[in-house]
Amino acid sequence: MAAKAAPAEKDIVVTAVEAGKFNTLVAAVKAADLVETLQSPGPFTVFAPTDAAFDKLPAGTVEDLLKPENKAKLVEILTYHVVSGVVPASAVVGKKVDADSVQGSKIMIDGMDGVVLNGSAKVVAADVIASNGVIHVIDTVILPPAN
Repeated sequence: MAAKAAPAEKDIVVTAVEAGKFNTLVAAVKAADLVETLQSPGPFTVFAPTDAAFDKLPAGTVEDLLKPENKAKLVEILTYHVVSGVVPASAVVGKKVDADSVQGSKIMIDGMDGVVLNGSAKVVAADVIASNGVIHVIDTVILPPAN
């Protein structure tokens, strides 16, 4: 008799902190006052940019976004990386779909050859399970469309 996998006990924030490669994302989530939200029951699907993904942004971008006066813009960018509900990679493999972000804009997901968001961000690790959702690790920060 096979043992059933135990449910994840750590929420999205704790999972990201313990992974060690999301320090910039975690700092941004704290600056945007989104920790409590991402620790709530959810469930959420988070497309989590690594520290290396944030490093690809123009010099000074992250530091600018972390300033208190830019909190609204930071919240907009971070919530664009979140989809309400659990969307496992298996739901998009072999398909092209749009997902509604919590921010309100659509994320174009292309699962035809790997999984790519908005034509630029590759999912480099999928289905990291947390107690309140799932994390997909991405190699590029995605930005919501300009209004």
